[in-house]
Amino acid sequence: MSAKKKKWLIGIGVAVGLGVAVLFVAGHRLARQIDPYIREQAKQYLEKRFDSDVQITGLKVSVRRMSPFSMIFRRWHGARARVEGSGIILRHKGRRDIPPLFVIRRFSFEIDLGTIFDSPKRVQLVTIDGMEINIPPKGERPEFGDEDTQDDDAMKTDVILDEVVINDSMLTILPRNGKKPLEFLLHYIRLESAVKNVPMKYNASLTNARPPGEILSKGTFGPWAAGEPGDSPLTGDYIFDKADLGVFTGISGILHSTGQFEGSLDTITAKGEASVPDFRLKRAGNAVPLKTKFEVLVDGTNGNTVLKPVVGVLGKTVFTTSGAVIKQDGDAHRTISLDVDMPKGDIRDLLTLAMKGETFMEGQIALKTKIDIPPLSGKVKDKLMLDGQFDITKGKFLRSTIQDQIDTLSRRGQGQPKNMEIDEVVLAMAGRFKMNDEKITFDSLSFAVPGSGIDLKGNYDLDSDNLDFHGTLKLDAKVSQTMVGWKRWLLKPVDPFFSKGGAGTLLHIQVVGSSKAPKFGRDKGPNDDKKDK
Repeated sequence: MSAKKKKWLIGIGVAVGLGVAVLFVAGHRLARQIDPYIREQAKQYLEKRFDSDVQITGLKVSVRRMSPFSMIFRRWHGARARVEGSGIILRHKGRRDIPPLFVIRRFSFEIDLGTIFDSPKRVQLVTIDGMEINIPPKGERPEFGDEDTQDDDAMKTDVILDEVVINDSMLTILPRNGKKPLEFLLHYIRLESAVKNVPMKYNASLTNARPPGEILSKGTFGPWAAGEPGDSPLTGDYIFDKADLGVFTGISGILHSTGQFEGSLDTITAKGEASVPDFRLKRAGNAVPLKTKFEVLVDGTNGNTVLKPVVGVLGKTVFTTSGAVIKQDGDAHRTISLDVDMPKGDIRDLLTLAMKGETFMEGQIALKTKIDIPPLSGKVKDKLMLDGQFDITKGKFLRSTIQDQIDTLSRRGQGQPKNMEIDEVVLAMAGRFKMNDEKITFDSLSFAVPGSGIDLKGNYDLDSDNLDFHGTLKLDAKVSQTMVGWKRWLLKPVDPFFSKGGAGTLLHIQVVGSSKAPKFGRDKGPNDDKKDK
């Protein structure tokens, strides 16, 4: 080999060596520069995406081992960097007078280094563990201005997240005036295609605040309203299972519900069905199956609920309910105000639910009533207020002692006191009532059986099971015709004294005692005493 060729080979070798050295140095240098670049990009994404000041306690970037030579000639494609962050706090517009919008315990994601300078950048999967979301009430939120007027470049995040998985997060809807917040424990959330101005698909599982129970949901969320987080759209389907109604005063049972909802984090309209196979009032303890089809409007900032007519079935009884469950400013608890319409109910369903032990009556009932329960600082039964009217047809008492008296009344009213074929007569009943402090007051209460009618006023004390009613008894038959034997003939002369108002007999009566053992008798007022004499 000539000297000239040797010099060429040596020169080429030195050049290649220097080139390789330069590549290694450049590769290592570029790898070190990736760390601060990703840090800055992550911070900018959070700041712009959520319009917030960002605090990151720790951020670690690690690049999987790959030769610098390979990274340079492959333009970094295939080289992946793992980013891990901890102690992230986002304060909306930098405000410190309200809780942070987001608090994230830690997050992580991987990115292909060959794409970090692309526009937009793409991240396949972000995992978040331990996140708090605090949504302040509308009346106390900062003035963020109109997002449409903000600079487009300032709002542009230039990042696409294909998938976000969030484990163990808490959504808190902050109330006004420092009251107890409404909290939702979110076990798992999976978001897809979290692109700005495009709704994200999600799957989620969470524990409801009250009543406690597990919710599985899927639907869409967003786009995120940076200026007003509570306005961020939310839609989906849900399954609400094993919800324990026993946390509420006065009622119990396990609820199962399915349905759909749409709205925003602030306000949701939900439609669906719910069932409580063992619904009961704690005071009575008798379980009656309850099913409903509903549409409700829920204010997420305070839990206020407006019922758009709810169709329910209690046992076999169909009814509709409308109204609201609202917490007024200054109240510690909610006020319940409902209108109930039951055109053709089974009275046994109502009595089973309302009373201890077995029911004492059957029949059909038409009921309209307003139900008001002031803020629940005490027991439901102490607060429950009713104002309504009812009409019972085909009524019959299931306790023989009561039904026997009704049958006797019908026989005498028809002037056939010995006719035992008049038996198991049906009763019609109507009335207008009000309830307050566990006492039902009847402005009017009427009974009718073949041959007789009763018009009463009075009250029934639910707590002591005490009846106190007074009114009139009208019979088709005359007084003498209600008797047998010699009494029938003896009373004929007094028939004219008791025949009034088109009735064969009109008597002033009273019903006292208890619902289990009522006592029917003459109400001897001053006028009756004179007649007796």
